Amino acid sequence: MNAPQLDLIFLWHMHQPDYRDHASGEFVMPWTYLHALKDYTDMVAHLERHPKIRAVVNFVPVLLDQIDDYIAQFAAAQLQPDGFRDPLLRLLATPDLDRLDKEERAFLLQACFRCHHATMLAPFPRYQRLHELHESLAREGEAALTYLSGAYLADLVTWYHLVWTGETERRNEPLLAELMAKGEGFSLTDRQNLLALIGKTLANLVPRYRTLQSRGQIELTTTPYSHPLSPLLLDFQSAREAVPEAPLPLATTYPGGRDRVRKHLETARSSHAQRFGKEPAGMWPAEGALSAAFAHLAAAHGCRWMASGENVLKQSLGAHHAARHPAAACQSWQIAEAPGMTLFFRDDRLSDLIGFEYSKWHGRDAAAHFVAQLEAIATAAAAAPADATPQVSIILDGENAWEYYPYNGYYFFEDLYGLLEAHPQIRTRTYVDVLEDAASPAPGQLHHLTAGSWVYGNLSTWIGDPAKNHAWDLLCAAKHSFDQIIASGRLSAEAAAEAEAQLTVCESSDWFWWFGDYNPAQAVVSFDQLFRRNLANLYRCLQLAPPAQLEVPISAGRDDAVPVDAGGAMRRATAPTA
Repeated sequence: MNAPQLDLIFLWHMHQPDYRDHASGEFVMPWTYLHALKDYTDMVAHLERHPKIRAVVNFVPVLLDQIDDYIAQFAAAQLQPDGFRDPLLRLLATPDLDRLDKEERAFLLQACFRCHHATMLAPFPRYQRLHELHESLAREGEAALTYLSGAYLADLVTWYHLVWTGETERRNEPLLAELMAKGEGFSLTDRQNLLALIGKTLANLVPRYRTLQSRGQIELTTTPYSHPLSPLLLDFQSAREAVPEAPLPLATTYPGGRDRVRKHLETARSSHAQRFGKEPAGMWPAEGALSAAFAHLAAAHGCRWMASGENVLKQSLGAHHAARHPAAACQSWQIAEAPGMTLFFRDDRLSDLIGFEYSKWHGRDAAAHFVAQLEAIATAAAAAPADATPQVSIILDGENAWEYYPYNGYYFFEDLYGLLEAHPQIRTRTYVDVLEDAASPAPGQLHHLTAGSWVYGNLSTWIGDPAKNHAWDLLCAAKHSFDQIIASGRLSAEAAAEAEAQLTVCESSDWFWWFGDYNPAQAVVSFDQLFRRNLANLYRCLQLAPPAQLEVPISAGRDDAVPVDAGGAMRRATAPTA
C-alpha cells in the first residue's frame, strides 16, 4: 500500500501600508525598509537555499512602490547624502551627530530601541549596554539625556540598523560581521558603508524573487493595490453576515465602492505585470477578506483563485456541516457567484503555530512537530471514504513573526525546509500547480460564501467598534467631497490624478486595524495621526480646507492594553475565549 500523500502550499504575504506623507514625500515610519532589509531578504534567501521548496509569495503593490521609492533615495544620496526622505536614514547618514537639534536627538533615542528586545537587543552586549545607559539616565529626567554624545548616537543608530539586518545577510556580507565585531566607536565611514549595503540589498530584493519565479520555484501574486478591505468598500452590510448585530458607521455605504474596488484590482494587476513580466493568476485579498460580491468582481478581472481563513469556510458551511467535515479546508472550493474562481482556505491551527508558538521552541523540534502534524492529516485523509490527496494551505505574514524567533527564524526555516525537501509523502506546491494538475481533486461547491476575513472569520477587526466606525464616516465624507470636486471638472488632469492617489492611500485596511482600545497606545497614536494626515492631504489635493474634526484623535489605545499577540501587528485566526 502506498504511503498517504499531501500537497502543502505556503503563501507568504508581504505587506506594509504606505508610510509616506505624500504632501512632503517624507516617510513617517521606517517599517518598509527595515522589514525589507531583515525579513523579505531572509525569506527569499531561505527559498534560494532550498530549491526544491515551492511556495506562493504575495506582494502588495503599495509595498513595492515604497521599496522603489527607497531605491531611488539611495541612488540620489550618492549625489546628495542628506537627501533621504526617511528621517532614520537621514540621521544614519548625518556626518556630525553632535550637532543635532533637540527634536532629532529625541527622535533617535525613541526610534532606535523599537524592536523585540529578547531576540534583537539582549543577544548583543554592546547594543544592550547602550540601552542600559539610556534607561539609567532617563530615570534621572530628560535633562540627564543631554549627556549622551554624538558618539553614543552614532553607535546607537548603527546598531539599530545592524539588528534589523537579515540573518542570512549577516552570514554572507563581511561588512556586517566586521561592524558587529567592532561593536562601538562607529565612524562616518562605517555608517556610509552600512548605508551602501542597505541600498544594495533593497535594489537586489525584487530581482531575486523574480529569478525564483523565472525558474518556476515560486508563484508571485498580488493584492488589490493599497490593501483595501474590499467587502466593506462594496457593502458595509457584509459585516453583518458573520456578526448580525454588528454596529455600522452612520454612512450607509461607501460612495462608489464598486468602482474603487475595480480600480484597486486593475492597478494591482497592471503593477504586478510591469514588475514581474506577467499578470498574476490569483491573489491574497487584503486580510483574507472575502465576500460573494468581491469574489465575483475579482473573477471578472481575470483572477483564477483567492484564499482566506478557515473560519470563513466554517461560517459558510454552517456549524452542522463544518462539524461533520473537519477537513473541509484540505480541499479547494467554488461558488456559483464567481464562475472560474477557485477558493482555498488556510489551515488556521498550523499557520498560527508558525506565527505564534514555534518561536518559543527549538527550531528542529518545531520543524519536526509541524511535519508530524502534516503526516497525521495525510493519514486521516487516506482513511476517509473519498481518499483524496489533502491540500494544506499555510498562509501568514512574511515579515511580522520572525523577530520573535531566535536568529530571525533562520534555524527554523533551515530545519523545516530541509525536512520537507527530503520527505517522500509531502510535496510543496503553488496554487497554479494545483489548478493546472488534472489529477487534483475536484473542488467542493459552496452554496453560500459568508463574508469574513482570516481574523476570527468576520470583519470585526475593521468595523463595528465606535472608533473604527467613526474613521469610516470620516473617509466617506472625504470620498463625497472627492466625487463632487472631480465631477465639477475644477481640477487639472494632473491634480485629479494626485487626489486619486491620495484617496487610494486612505482606503487601506491598516488604519482601521489599529483603532480600538485593545491596542497599545504608542502604535494607535502613530497610525491615527497618519490616517488623519492622509485625509487632510486629500482635502488639500481637492483644493478644500480640511475639516476641523481631523484635528481630533480618533482613537488613543491604552497604555495598559495587553498586547494582542505580536504587539498588535498580527492576530490569531480564532478569537480568544474568556
